[in-house]
Amino acid sequence: MSDTHGFWDEKYVKYFSECDEIWHAGDIGTVEVADKLAAIAPLRAVYGNIDGGDLRYMFTEKYRFKCEDVDVLMKHIGGYPGKYDASIRGMMYANPPRLFICGHSHLLKVMYDKTINCLHINPGAAGQYGFHKVRTLVRFVIDGSEIKDLEVIELGGAVKGVAEAQLRP
Repeated sequence: MSDTHGFWDEKYVKYFSECDEIWHAGDIGTVEVADKLAAIAPLRAVYGNIDGGDLRYMFTEKYRFKCEDVDVLMKHIGGYPGKYDASIRGMMYANPPRLFICGHSHLLKVMYDKTINCLHINPGAAGQYGFHKVRTLVRFVIDGSEIKDLEVIELGGAVKGVAEAQLRP
């Protein structure tokens, strides 16, 4: 998941309660959201560009780890195959992960980068703030070295202009 922007939806409990872990690709928004997610299942996360010092203290900008036999890299602003963000491009080509997860764009994309043999997942945005029309999550299974059973979960529509409306007098 990505881009909750401080928004909590009880549907997260429904969709993540059977998961071994929850991975959040940044713009969590509040410590409360991180704590609620971690109460459902162990949370792995990176901070995003809107996350304040408390979340930056809890999480790192880039997070590389092994899940079973899969090398995983997460970063909030990461780009896409062929157009990786400059902050990560060198790492992606010099030592590519098998699975790369990022957020930031609020656009759901699952792409395979055959150049570096890497599956790229941007789960879209699970929160209400932003220009996306539908809030989304992505669930999948890692079994040894295999990434399988990927499913896109639609949570419902996003509310456009939430932050803008709150800023107006």
